[in-house]
Amino acid sequence: MNKKVILAYSGGLDTSVILHWLKNNGYEVICFVADVGQAEDFQAIKDKAYKTGASKVYVENLQQQFVDEYIFTALKANAIYEGSYLLGTSLARPLIAKQQVAIALQENTNLLAHGATGKGNDQVRFDFTYYSLMPNAHVVAPWRDPEFLSQFQGRDDLISYAKKHNISIEATSAKPYSIDENIMHTSFEAGTLEDPAYAPDEQMFKKTVSLEKTPQKPLKLTIKFEHGIPAAVTNHETQETIAGTLKLFSYLNELGGQYGVGRVDMVENRFVGIKSRGVYETPGATILWKAHRDIESLTLDREVAHLKDYLGLKIATLIYNGFWESPEMKFLMAAINQSQEYVTGQVTILLHYGNVIIIGRSSPYSLYHAKLSSMHETGGYNQVDAQGFIKIQALRLKQSTVQTLSK
Repeated sequence: MNKKVILAYSGGLDTSVILHWLKNNGYEVICFVADVGQAEDFQAIKDKAYKTGASKVYVENLQQQFVDEYIFTALKANAIYEGSYLLGTSLARPLIAKQQVAIALQENTNLLAHGATGKGNDQVRFDFTYYSLMPNAHVVAPWRDPEFLSQFQGRDDLISYAKKHNISIEATSAKPYSIDENIMHTSFEAGTLEDPAYAPDEQMFKKTVSLEKTPQKPLKLTIKFEHGIPAAVTNHETQETIAGTLKLFSYLNELGGQYGVGRVDMVENRFVGIKSRGVYETPGATILWKAHRDIESLTLDREVAHLKDYLGLKIATLIYNGFWESPEMKFLMAAINQSQEYVTGQVTILLHYGNVIIIGRSSPYSLYHAKLSSMHETGGYNQVDAQGFIKIQALRLKQSTVQTLSK
């Protein structure tokens, strides 16, 4: 049996211990480190992987692809899970898994490994992507392996193992919460955060400052969209314009973080049926999601907009549950992409005390007509026509009342 396995490796506690454990169990471990915008020393991660037992280490910068093909795909759908979560981790996992499969093909193996817990969502996101892109994949998931579970009950056991085998780690028993970071967001869970009533420590946050530290003066920005995709952002204070998808996303992250935008603290429903508490900071995406939804209010037909709201909920759930590569996702995104044909224009906003405040929008494809909606002039609308419209629409209401009275 080919024992060469491609491990999705972050250099954190779980994957570091798993790398060592796999090596001790007879695997040749090739590590794949995906740079999706996390603030890490990738050379140090690579060196650590070799020191811990990897035979080869791939480090690849996927930031541009992450923004263009994953984050902005979700943006076009206005995808938000359970009203709050912008899916930062959920979007990164299928990209990482896709590249992991590409490396497995290059290395002539079908063994793919990850450090996702058997209680969480990431396991299905990795596995579903593996199987979609490599149907003959064999998944090595230690957190679902009885032998591994007999040795490791949780993070304290991992920490003890790491200390015993001289594996350098940042996590400690006193600060055991888990952090996942990429260019879109930082997420925090586990440890003290497992108590849903516990307020997060301010020192925990990485991308955003507290409201007390944000500037008192609002910051005015104008965001330009082309066919639903952010194309440029103009800072009215500095008069600078930032173009290019990755550059503008990073820029909005920086500005949003300075103004405390994008913090979310929620209890969510995992796909496996467990409720979990997650704390997220997603500054740039929060700005873009609000601005994109606003430009759509000007450019989308009413019925398309209402259908799209429904589809967006479904797409968010598909992304959260790991079905990025599914046939239904491709089907729904074809409709979303069609809806973005005329989503072109600009939205002006204010950033202030954690808020994204919309103050104006314009588009060459605007469906808003001032004369038609005006209270001061007729504007091509005969108000007498409304009488017949209302009578016809009221027919079923009258019939319902008659039915009730006839009981």
